[in-house]
Amino acid sequence: MKSFDDHYRTEFNTNYLAGTDEAGRGPLAGPVVAAAVILPPDINLPGVNDSKQLTDKKRRELIDMIYSRAIAVNHVIIEPAEIDRINILRASLKAMKLSVEALNSVPGVILVDGNKRFETLIPLFPIVKGDSKSLSIAAASIVAKVVRDDIMLQLASEYPGYGWDHNKGYPTKSHITALKELGPTPYHRLTFIDHLISPGLFD
Repeated sequence: MKSFDDHYRTEFNTNYLAGTDEAGRGPLAGPVVAAAVILPPDINLPGVNDSKQLTDKKRRELIDMIYSRAIAVNHVIIEPAEIDRINILRASLKAMKLSVEALNSVPGVILVDGNKRFETLIPLFPIVKGDSKSLSIAAASIVAKVVRDDIMLQLASEYPGYGWDHNKGYPTKSHITALKELGPTPYHRLTFIDHLISPGLFD
């Protein structure tokens, strides 16, 4: 993964390559969180990989290493009401764009996980499965995932009954059952509920 990033650093003659990724596109509840990370060119981060391939314990070990050794790290949270207003794709791209723009160092090139792009004057490359190809994107995926999981753990204590401490807002059978019995919370994505569960169920 390091050589993948090095290719783009060399091509654009920069030490400041930003990788960005998001967590939380698929859940019925909670925000989408994006992170951006700029790593030093000579860094070695053993164990850093696509966050989905790591245990929660491993992600939490690695996030401390990422924050301590990165040149810059930032994350942005887009709340469910905004997701409902502009849709999840736009919300995800907005979060990634803002996370890069708020870094305390300006990157010379941006790598984005996926096949979509956001508007920027900086050279940007969408990378399909980038979290398994780019060390910078993988680091961003870990930051985004841990930040979002912590948000869902906090919300689980405020809204018990939906199992957010386990399902993190994803549409598990128990989560859907709880939705039907308890109704939606202010942190549910109403557009997701209408599309994925039953149109008009909560009208």
